Amino acid sequence: MISPVKIWRRQKEIKQNLGKKGKILTWTIIYVAGSEFKTYAPYPVAVVKLESGKRITTQLVDYRKEDLKIGQRVIVILRKVREGTNEDVLVYGLKVKPIF
Repeated sequence: MISPVKIWRRQKEIKQNLGKKGKILTWTIIYVAGSEFKTYAPYPVAVVKLESGKRITTQLVDYRKEDLKIGQRVIVILRKVREGTNEDVLVYGLKVKPIF
């Protein structure tokens, strides 16, 4: 379980990057995921270079197979990061989706 304090501390990073645009530098498909992410597998993870020059590694969502290419333009969005139990805090974080 992740601490609510850690979630709160991540809010600054989320706020700074939310809505930023960038391009995929490289990507891969995760087939064997950790226990907290098994329901999402298989899923793509991309290294994205934002327009500011910052690089982030995150999951790609709302994509088609043809969107999985180097140079694809993406935008940073907020999505649920993982499934929790009834007693866990819902964890949201940054992911990217293709833009055209």
